[in-house]
Amino acid sequence: MPGPGQDQLEALGHMKTGIVGVVAAASVLGFASMAAAQEESTNRVAVETDWSAFMEEEPKACWAVSSPKETVNTRDGNVVSVRRGDIMIFVSYRPEQGIAGEVSFTGGYPFAEDSTVSVEVGDDTFQLFTSGEWAWAASPEDDARILEAFKRGAEAVVTGRSARGTNTQDTFSLFGFTAIVEAVEANCS
Repeated sequence: MPGPGQDQLEALGHMKTGIVGVVAAASVLGFASMAAAQEESTNRVAVETDWSAFMEEEPKACWAVSSPKETVNTRDGNVVSVRRGDIMIFVSYRPEQGIAGEVSFTGGYPFAEDSTVSVEVGDDTFQLFTSGEWAWAASPEDDARILEAFKRGAEAVVTGRSARGTNTQDTFSLFGFTAIVEAVEANCS
């Protein structure tokens, strides 16, 4: 299924401008705490090949997470070496906030302003909107479509552009994804 066209992305961007600040602030705090918690957490509840699941009790939060198997950074068409922070893709469940199956990505750098991140799984392409170092789907319906593609796919290729103009392409294995998401849902429903 193709992603939204440029006109739809622009309209979506304009529509979100008013709410992105509030949503982004809340989401970024949640995502940042998940990233930090993953690094510090001893609450890993499952590991399935290339994916891990974590759970925290207060407030209740569960997430599946993976790091890329391959990363390519380019600038002006040339492969370049750059320093990036943690690169991770998450599927989050925060029942107290009504969040179930939320897809997010951190590229380890601030994204270019007004940019999107594309996620390709087989023939499907999805667009994530960005704020700071985070990107996420526009709606729960988009999250659900991405999750279905992840369950059917072998790998997800995530492409973004940094504020410094570096294009990044991160390839994530989806081996074990379905089992890990089922474990996360069971622990955080």
